[in-house]
Amino acid sequence: MHTVVVGTSGVTASDVLAVARDGARIELSDEAVAALAAAREIVDALAAKPEPVYGVSTGFGALASRHISPELRAQLQRNIVRSHAAGLGPRVEREVVRALMFLRLKTVCSGHTGVRPEVAQTMADVLNAGITPVVHEYGSLGCSGDLAPLSHCALTLMGEGDAEGPDGVVRPAGELLAEHGITPVELREKEGLALLNGTDGMLGMLVMALADLDTLYKSADITAALSLEALLGTDKVLAPELHAIRPHPGQGAAAANMLAVLKGSGLTGHHQDDAPRVQDAYSVRCAPQVAGAGRDTLAHARLVAERELASAVDNPVVLPDGRVESNGNFHGAPVAYVLDFLAIAVADLASIAERRTDRLLDKNRSHGLPPFLADDAGVDSGLMIAQYTQAALVSELKRLAVPASADSIPSSAMQEDHVSMGWSAARKLRTAVDNLARVLAVELYAATRAIELREGLAPAPASQAAIDAVRAAGVQGPGPDRFLAPDLAAADAFVRAGLLVTAVEPVTGPLL
Repeated sequence: MHTVVVGTSGVTASDVLAVARDGARIELSDEAVAALAAAREIVDALAAKPEPVYGVSTGFGALASRHISPELRAQLQRNIVRSHAAGLGPRVEREVVRALMFLRLKTVCSGHTGVRPEVAQTMADVLNAGITPVVHEYGSLGCSGDLAPLSHCALTLMGEGDAEGPDGVVRPAGELLAEHGITPVELREKEGLALLNGTDGMLGMLVMALADLDTLYKSADITAALSLEALLGTDKVLAPELHAIRPHPGQGAAAANMLAVLKGSGLTGHHQDDAPRVQDAYSVRCAPQVAGAGRDTLAHARLVAERELASAVDNPVVLPDGRVESNGNFHGAPVAYVLDFLAIAVADLASIAERRTDRLLDKNRSHGLPPFLADDAGVDSGLMIAQYTQAALVSELKRLAVPASADSIPSSAMQEDHVSMGWSAARKLRTAVDNLARVLAVELYAATRAIELREGLAPAPASQAAIDAVRAAGVQGPGPDRFLAPDLAAADAFVRAGLLVTAVEPVTGPLL
């Protein structure tokens, strides 16, 4: 099994995906263990002094003015975890919780938190054992970190609360730790606070969304090309010289992908022979511009994620010169903004895909295709309601595009009077990514059927490869009406797994 070694300088997106989705094992580097020990010495020295230090010998948030005596400090650290583990609602997905814990471990290992090496090792041990704390949907405002979600994880380290075992069964965390030979941690000064104070949940969800969207944007270029072909559109608008004079990188990449898929097509441009059109509709002609803008948004979001993956997010932090200083680095605004930007881009990409699907089904705009791609229109309804489903998904995506980060709700007796809502932005983006896959699946279903109905005209070799692969995956072609939901579900699974990209790349070469 792949092993991820955590050092002091952060982790990569591939590390997060390996741990969150593939169950990779985690090891702490010698450098990280040394940095943990050195920072802990600083915290212990400050704890022994009479002067109050936030997070070490004081209360938290609006209660930071109280100096806590040494005999109560262990209780203070336990209490912050217990009281902050106040989430409600459905359970958060296993991959999200694993990313959350791993990214908190990343910051702990930076040597800026003052956490003891044995606490960091316990975090790694819990992940390696396949134990997943029960974390709930609601509880994070995305400022002072993803407090409630991280608290539920810290509770598991203490042997309290509930967690899911490697068998998928939820049980008391103490039982699961004991079964795997893991000793619950007894938190000391600053450690409870250090385990809660980060943007790890929203960052983990951003990293996973970026990975999923990388595949879905390539898939969208393919479905757009298939729709262009099915509508007998022209591929001249994809010429590199046209996109070079508006040099947005994403636009050029999307156009190049579509052109690669359409190479050798016997369908493109035929409208000029039978039904002259000066230009194709915007949803066809402007596909690279819309998908390209989304790709450039992905590039910006990836840059923010990379910076955050290299960050140590905690408050207070231990600095190399021995100071322990309060700061505002836990504020989730940088991550929250790009999560919302991505939701906007996703909604627009889905919207233009739905417009192409609708055009394929409308006999007045499809240039010779049967109404709703039906076998016997009137007796058969064809894909009429498949488009309704797609439209409902697009409408939902538009609602999900309303930014969470534009909101703020004060908390902690006005001490935390401006928050990022980044966790909420991440949660809605996950739904948006799921719905984009479904929208593209419906376009794929309609476009492949439409191409097969163009008798006597041969699609591009890459298009034919896509059609062959989707049919082999159990998605049926043209014919009389049948129960459509299984076909659409199979198309969704096909797109979601990246199989559409896999099907065409042997013909096109690697897509951009």
